[in-house]
Amino acid sequence: MKIKSTKIFALIGAATLLMGAMTGCSSVAETEAPLTEAQAPAADENADAAKEAEGAAEEAEAPAEDTGAGLNGTITMAGSTSMEKLANAAGEAFMAKYPGVTVSAEFTGSSAGIESLNAGSVDIGNSSRALTDDEKGAGAVENIVAIDGIAVAVNPSTTVESLTTDDLAAIYKGEIKNWSEVGGEDAAIVVVGREAGSGTRGAFEELLDIEDQCAYANELDSTGAVMAKVASTPGSIGYVSLDVLDDTVKALNLNDVEPTEENIKAGTYVLSRPFVMATAGEISEQNEVVQALFAYLQSPEGQELIRSVGLITVE
Repeated sequence: MKIKSTKIFALIGAATLLMGAMTGCSSVAETEAPLTEAQAPAADENADAAKEAEGAAEEAEAPAEDTGAGLNGTITMAGSTSMEKLANAAGEAFMAKYPGVTVSAEFTGSSAGIESLNAGSVDIGNSSRALTDDEKGAGAVENIVAIDGIAVAVNPSTTVESLTTDDLAAIYKGEIKNWSEVGGEDAAIVVVGREAGSGTRGAFEELLDIEDQCAYANELDSTGAVMAKVASTPGSIGYVSLDVLDDTVKALNLNDVEPTEENIKAGTYVLSRPFVMATAGEISEQNEVVQALFAYLQSPEGQELIRSVGLITVE
């Protein structure tokens, strides 16, 4: 009996080991079996997440996009007081875009600005008129960056709303001296203009064909001074850049045409002139920083800046 019991226990133990081995094999087979349809999407999502994490890591390691930090240097400008708003706005925006660059501008008048350029003391000469043959002969290259209208401004108390170009020319030549002669009140006309060498004066007189014929009561050295004089002097008339107009003065129509961008582009408003950023030689011959400024002004961002200061972009 004892021997039989021992044999029975041995058989039971062997059976138990055999069942355990079979169970283990089944577990391994289940682990290595292909994923079911229900399990596959979860696995794909995990793979996608891993790829996204890997991409984010690569992006973090990639070098930052160039924001102009490598551009360094200075740009000096001198010239037209009428271009002060454009020059300052362009300089500030360009320095914000390229922190390593410094832009400085002096407003000395168009002729003086071109003289400084040709003398080699500035990088850019700002002129609110076309360059003369003599200026071009001395090496200045005319780069038109915008178009400006010249507005005829009068004191707000003036009742006249429009003049013909012939009347305007006669007023500046001293042939018409009272507003009553052009349909206005009985009041003396005070003729205000810019100093000799001003780009605005040069363009205004050239467009009306009255060079060296004007009878000025006041010749002032800046656009702001003309605006202030006309605003404070009853009966006065002056000419200023279209972009500086405000409600301290009244702009007259010419030949019944309002001084607007649309009318200037259409050619129906006759008083307009180029805004020139002249360089000593072609733009392509300038240093990297100056070339970058012109590229900026020609970009969509620069064109929007030009429009934002009331000027007309060059088509």
